[in-house]
Amino acid sequence: MGMVTGGFRKGREGMNENELSSAIIGCALKVHKALGSGLLESAYEACLCYELTRAQLKVEQQKGLPLVYEGVKLECGYRVDLLVEDKVIIELKAVEAISPLHSAQVLTYLKLSNCKLGLIINFNVLLLKDGIRRIVNNL
Repeated sequence: MGMVTGGFRKGREGMNENELSSAIIGCALKVHKALGSGLLESAYEACLCYELTRAQLKVEQQKGLPLVYEGVKLECGYRVDLLVEDKVIIELKAVEAISPLHSAQVLTYLKLSNCKLGLIINFNVLLLKDGIRRIVNNL
């Protein structure tokens, strides 16, 4: 089970994926403005988790995802970087560019978790808006 952070919440439970996405991107912009690019992914993950928690969102770090194959639940070591409000998967990167493989990875995570929205956030960019990709699972 992933680590759950976050304390008291004030009405965030009812937010839909698009509202959560806006809140997440706002927090990511704050982290990127403070830290810039060039750090390890783990540093961005810790800081973004902190900001999301401050925004009173439920956040799980390194949340394990089981794979169900032929009716059998298998623990294969799949881990989502951040899961927000049990609705939005965040995959963090600190790479030169987001590749199609990264997008395919997040789509697989969405299917395994039955979530509808994933965000790939690459912090290794000058402007964070250039490092964000939305991935949608059309259940």
